[in-house]
Amino acid sequence: MVKKLRLGGTQMKSAYWSLVGMASAMICSMHPVMAATIWDRFSAIMQDIYGQIVAISTIVAVTVGAIALIIRMVSRNQRAVDEATQWLKRIVITWIILNSLGFIVAYLQPLIAGGNYSPGGGGGGTTTI
Repeated sequence: MVKKLRLGGTQMKSAYWSLVGMASAMICSMHPVMAATIWDRFSAIMQDIYGQIVAISTIVAVTVGAIALIIRMVSRNQRAVDEATQWLKRIVITWIILNSLGFIVAYLQPLIAGGNYSPGGGGGGTTTI
């Protein structure tokens, strides 16, 4: 009776590891197909998030910039005017950087399409002048 239980245990182990091996083989064979789909979905999600961030940052930049301009025009305190001017500079620089990220990504995306960076625009790696 004890031998039968032990024999059944080894058969169960063997069946379990066979199942794990088959599942691993299926996952590895499907990986290239799923990777492209996951990358496309991730890219679409990131574009949507970036679009929302740019829209919100533009609204916030205009609002805070207007407040800084009002403080700069109305205030009689020179320190407040100087601080408002510094805030305006920071707002403009930050807004330009946030909006430039989209252009940079749009320019770099074709260069590194599919995760395969090919310097020189593709081909066999040779460049002609």
